[in-house]
Amino acid sequence: MDFFVSTLEQGLIFAIGALGVYITYTILDFPDLSVDGTFSLGAAITAAFILKDNSPILSLGLAFIAGAIGGLTTGILHVKLKITNLLSGILVMIGLYSINLRVMGKANLPMINKLNIFSSNISILVILVLIVLIIKLLIDILFKTKFGFILRATGDNETLVTSIGVNKGTIKIIGLMLSNGLVALSGAIMAQYQRFSDISMGNGFIVVALASIILGQSVFKKSKLLKGTTVVIIGAFLYKLSVGIALNLGFPPTDLKLITSLIVVIAIVINNNNVVDRFKNSLKERGNLNA
Repeated sequence: MDFFVSTLEQGLIFAIGALGVYITYTILDFPDLSVDGTFSLGAAITAAFILKDNSPILSLGLAFIAGAIGGLTTGILHVKLKITNLLSGILVMIGLYSINLRVMGKANLPMINKLNIFSSNISILVILVLIVLIIKLLIDILFKTKFGFILRATGDNETLVTSIGVNKGTIKIIGLMLSNGLVALSGAIMAQYQRFSDISMGNGFIVVALASIILGQSVFKKSKLLKGTTVVIIGAFLYKLSVGIALNLGFPPTDLKLITSLIVVIAIVINNNNVVDRFKNSLKERGNLNA
């Protein structure tokens, strides 16, 4: 039971960042690698802020703003300076490594005896469910607005967006700011959950987020009842559950990156070959034969 609760808690924290990557990867069709840096940035800012006896809740707001500035930088590099989307993200990710070290002052900042958002008597799981639910509802509402439709259209058909007089570059920049803000918020919550911040926390976060998105979309590919944001949240939990099961089977923690890569590969193969649909059809056929 403890394993399941811990997995669910970590899955919910990663789901916040995965929702951010969902905006760039799925909606905007933008492979944004700067999230590896903004995840650590959020953790670094919340740790440095809390260690000076400031409000842990306020630190989450600061982390979101800092992440949004990171996204703004990526957007300006791509839209204004005409650098490719992939290289823009890599440049920001590398630059943020040094900035994060400056913010923390060293590679690791423990927050053992400091107050954080989980210090109350309220269950950690309840707090995380509320946070994720609020963020999911806000994103769902955003997607139903005029801006949300334009955001989706920018990823699907840039020519259409330009033809209606909307600056597609501005929309991309705002999308990147929102995405990286959410990723930094995820990093800040993870730092408070673990009670420490580390310079390497964000390494490979883009793969974790993509694993969550692809895994969720593979399993619930044709579901009309679940929104895209819900699928991402469930995918994050499935990802953490898969990793947890692999580690409990005896794989050393040093194999975590390899396990993550394998999960992504398996999810993509399942998605490309409609394995879930075939499995469901097979069950239906067996049911008809037995009837």
